[in-house]
Amino acid sequence: MVETGQHGVIDIAYDNPDRQHTGLEVLSFDALKLRLKASVAHRPSRLDFHQLLLVRGGEGTAMVDFVSHPCTRGTLLHLRPGQVQRLPADASGRPADLDAVLLLFTADFPPPLPAAREVLDGFGPVARRLPPHELDAFERAVTELAAEYRSLRDEQPPGPTLPAGTNGGLTAALLRQLLGALLIRLARLPGPAGPTRPAPAAPATPGAEVHLAFRRELERCHATTRSVEEYAARLGYSPRTLTRACLAATGRSAKQLVDARVALQAQRLLAHTDLPVAAIGRALGFTEPTNFGKFFARTTGRTAGDFRRTQR
Repeated sequence: MVETGQHGVIDIAYDNPDRQHTGLEVLSFDALKLRLKASVAHRPSRLDFHQLLLVRGGEGTAMVDFVSHPCTRGTLLHLRPGQVQRLPADASGRPADLDAVLLLFTADFPPPLPAAREVLDGFGPVARRLPPHELDAFERAVTELAAEYRSLRDEQPPGPTLPAGTNGGLTAALLRQLLGALLIRLARLPGPAGPTRPAPAAPATPGAEVHLAFRRELERCHATTRSVEEYAARLGYSPRTLTRACLAATGRSAKQLVDARVALQAQRLLAHTDLPVAAIGRALGFTEPTNFGKFFARTTGRTAGDFRRTQR
């Protein structure tokens, strides 16, 4: 990982020190703590890659997109590119003493598996509590990934991309498939509030398909429009159909989802940049600073200035 940035949130780009051209790295939480500078370990960071963290022991608290997540045995965290995190810490703010495994991988490393699309899209939960039988299965999966990764690291010196027909190339291909299997296992876990939902690439009902299309459009356009009517028109549905689909999938209306996504982007910009509050408001489509200020306070329960001071 390569850290950049001077203030607030630190950008961390993917950089595998073991094998430069392999888009996957497997390491322990202790190894990550040793690698990171103390200033980085204590500050929020924004990743440009996926990070899966499986906690096997110990305890701490992680922050992802300004929400705290307790980490104990059985916790599985999935951070997606662009999300802001603070590494799991103890009550004093120091990096936690965790027995945990991390999988760091680029968006293009896993094989193209429709069943895992929601996991990689960014619409699934950040944190999960695995029941004992699932924890056992995930521990076996990450142990196998770690063993194959060590094999790739130890057998071949760092260098250019490994030819497909070589042992190293075959091991890299196997790592992709093992990661794909892990993502499918993650995709079939029950949702936080109910039983397993169908994979979004093939939704079981039109409502699920409408919600997924809306979430993808919202990711693309949240900085340019907050109008549910406009989103509905772009997707070819009525606003009522859009809202009904969102309520069925999330318990929140389309308008609530729009406001939450815009507020999250505002929080990221407030924490990550030194842009004036008014400039952030303009970047998110607010023509008047007062309107942005009222929106942020109503949506988050605090002023933009107070939020920025807390993060800094």
